[in-house]
Amino acid sequence: MAKTCAGRHNRLRSTGPAEGHFYLGLFLLSLPLFPCEGSAQIRPIELEGIVVTGTPVPRTVGTVSSFVTILDGEELRSRGVTRVLDALAEVPGLVVVQGGSYGSIASTFFRGGESDHMKVLVDGVEMNQAGGAFDFSGLLLSDVERIEVVRGPASAFYGSDAMAGVIQVITRRGQGPFQASVSTAGGTFGRINWGADVKGGMGPSGYAFSLARESTDGILEFNNEFENTAISGKLSSNPDHRTSLALAARYSDRSFHFPTDNAGNVVDQNAFTFGEEWGVHAEATRTVFDRLELLASARTYHWNGGSDDRSDGPADTLGYYGFVSEDAFQRNAGDVRMKFVPWSGSALSLGFELEQEQQDSRSESLSQWGPSEGEDSFERWSRGYYAHLGSEGAELAWNFGVRLDDNEQYGGFFTYQAGISYSVFSKGTVLRANVGKGLKEPTFLETSSTGFSTGNPNLKPERSHVWEIGIDQALGSSGSSASLTWFHQSLEDLIQYTFSVPNPGDPNFFNVAEAQARGLEAAVTAPFGALTFSGSYTYLDTEVSDSGFDEGEGAVFVEREGLIRRPKHQGAIGLGYRTLRGTLSGEIRWTGSRSDRDFSSWPASPVELSAYALVGLGLDLTLLRPRGGRPGLDLTFRGENLFDEVYEGIFGFPGPGRAFLVGARMNFGG
Repeated sequence: MAKTCAGRHNRLRSTGPAEGHFYLGLFLLSLPLFPCEGSAQIRPIELEGIVVTGTPVPRTVGTVSSFVTILDGEELRSRGVTRVLDALAEVPGLVVVQGGSYGSIASTFFRGGESDHMKVLVDGVEMNQAGGAFDFSGLLLSDVERIEVVRGPASAFYGSDAMAGVIQVITRRGQGPFQASVSTAGGTFGRINWGADVKGGMGPSGYAFSLARESTDGILEFNNEFENTAISGKLSSNPDHRTSLALAARYSDRSFHFPTDNAGNVVDQNAFTFGEEWGVHAEATRTVFDRLELLASARTYHWNGGSDDRSDGPADTLGYYGFVSEDAFQRNAGDVRMKFVPWSGSALSLGFELEQEQQDSRSESLSQWGPSEGEDSFERWSRGYYAHLGSEGAELAWNFGVRLDDNEQYGGFFTYQAGISYSVFSKGTVLRANVGKGLKEPTFLETSSTGFSTGNPNLKPERSHVWEIGIDQALGSSGSSASLTWFHQSLEDLIQYTFSVPNPGDPNFFNVAEAQARGLEAAVTAPFGALTFSGSYTYLDTEVSDSGFDEGEGAVFVEREGLIRRPKHQGAIGLGYRTLRGTLSGEIRWTGSRSDRDFSSWPASPVELSAYALVGLGLDLTLLRPRGGRPGLDLTFRGENLFDEVYEGIFGFPGPGRAFLVGARMNFGG
């Protein structure tokens, strides 16, 4: 299960986003008057036990100031988990929602924030589309080394979309002797998975490549197929002891067939969505001298996808009987950064980022009155200037960061983050506090659309203000640990659409809504020899403080009521038993009741989704180990929703029932 900050007291090398009031940040700026002991040079990144997501300088888990969860890819695969989405469902503070079968749109709500309030990265490449949207349904675990989940706004480093947190998926590195594997698995709902990967190193260089494919017939009686293919690769090299080069690339192609209408009724014979995406990240680092390091990186991300719902047949000719859409989105970005050590144990990062976003959209509506077409093209540039200062010592660690974004569409926007952690080594205790401000830029539709809606070019970014306090406690010398975090998050200037504009000629989008979220996150890990117990619990209380244009009982935003699809209580319990021959694991994920809306009629009506518990079981058994040129052989098993629980993530769209996946993996080299 997840590793957290609790019980770790290593030298500080990782940092997360900070949270709360700006005045605490000003206080933290005064801490350089009290320098900490430590190394007087920039230290190389060592991946074991550190977090690289959140601020420019990686730091060790034990002294990070915000609550961070690290999910180990190898451990997840040993439990039979195949999708990033399923791994995230066990993370405290994170609500995962999928609209029915495998491949349907999957979203996350972080600490009560909206689904587009979280930055998603894969090997440093931003995967969010303009305005923050991201669909987790196509992200596979086959090549994942680890997943870092950092809570709190990280816009002071990452800019837009990192309002509530950051999720970074980091794929395998290549180093050491040649290793390879091929795998295949099959199961219920017509699921077929297969994959292959190689990795290794030659002197100062390393390589890793992976190919994975999954397909399923889906859980509905017709037109519910899902197919997904992913290819990734990573190259690294250290030409000399002061220089490092890295290149990471990823490509995926998927399609999802859905027979359901907006109420979940199974009625359509040929509707499907499609998506193709690829991203590349190149980075070069040069240590000029012991106290100064320069970094330059370039990133590009491309998405081409849409939906196709044409006439079901010759008789389907009445009303609006068909719709076809396609969107092409790309983001290109470059980053130049300087890391400097002002005094022992400190690190100052100064950086500049230039980013370009472009989207081309096309749609065609088919009706008995003839076809109608729409076509739009959007582009915007943004510049970001940021500075981060952090210091570490035997007991005290802190960081402070600021960023100014200058966007040609919505102008300048200032964000900050600050955090402090204090370790009481004699008691195995770490105390943490964070504050911060985040932002999410408007979508192109909200600022620039024409035709059926009118964009508002004067929209401001949505913003968040967050504070957080927490404690991590080691429990004895066995490696057991516990963590408690209390947070408060306010969401302001949320953008809403209104059909009835205030005045003729006004746009349809305005910054009008506000909401609050507060809660408690708890996690515990306890090893007992070969057996490991882990558990997590989240209490979440959300409230709409300003409903904006929403009115009526079925409105999505209702003042003094909670946000929809956010359970007040959720938790997970896991057990793992590891032997020389393999791993046996099981988990229970429980989600409390949530409010939702029934959109089958207008106006929508409020409904309540029932609580549910999902039980899973995994087995990874080694039959043969690779030796003397002979390949190794592992058998894998995964059981999901073993008690065939009937549940809905979204009203009208039930999730998969009991499912099994059985497979084998051959390993070479090592």
